[in-house]
Amino acid sequence: MRLVTAIALAALCAVADTARAQLAPSPLNDLILQQIKQMPSGGQYSASRTATIRLQTAAHFESGKFFVLPDAASPSYCSGATYLVFLKTIEALRERGDLDLNYETLDSLMIRGQRDGAGIWGRWNANGPGTARLFYELGIGRNFDDFAEAQPGDFMKIFWSPEVGREEHGHSVIYLGTEKKVGLDYVRFWSSNIPFGYGERSVPRTKIVYAIFSRLYAPAKLSRIEDLPAVDSYLASLVRVRSSYAEAAAKCGM
Repeated sequence: MRLVTAIALAALCAVADTARAQLAPSPLNDLILQQIKQMPSGGQYSASRTATIRLQTAAHFESGKFFVLPDAASPSYCSGATYLVFLKTIEALRERGDLDLNYETLDSLMIRGQRDGAGIWGRWNANGPGTARLFYELGIGRNFDDFAEAQPGDFMKIFWSPEVGREEHGHSVIYLGTEKKVGLDYVRFWSSNIPFGYGERSVPRTKIVYAIFSRLYAPAKLSRIEDLPAVDSYLASLVRVRSSYAEAAAKCGM
């Protein structure tokens, strides 16, 4: 009996250690924050077709190297801004020899006007938990919704209302921390924000109905995109249908 109890306790401890490891700070968060510092400021916000065309010109892959030129993506919008920081982080890792991805994977990172749910960019840019769903499908990071666990440099999807999908009001950002203003809790983040474009913003915590954080741990697993369906049917459907936060969380392994 004592042996069984000891084994059971050891198993429980192992599970707890695994859970803690999943929420451990990522060494990549600092690198993500460094990329934000290299991004331009302002440039106006727009989710127009013109902004999407300019976003496509802001990143290209040539002679084995990513070239990310965020100034070209102006005006800009939120998911495009966070995705450019993501691409800059990937290239920074490659430049210092910490990441090796094949040509097919690198090419799949390019923005080519993919529809929601299609490929890497189409997943990132989709309604609902696009970035978090991508992180979960590929295993490149950990998704969670506990503000107490959040660290500056985490990618973050804000839901301003309870709606997920067709009727949602959301924002793709990079979390920077919290602060107090006149006794209220505020959440700080970086993105392309209405109306000024690239930059930091701070909003009352009470304005955020839901938030999903995505912490990058294993970018080498981007190569798994070749094994995924060309289109994520759940994300693709959110242009037309309403989902729920419970469903979104389940789709992101939370």
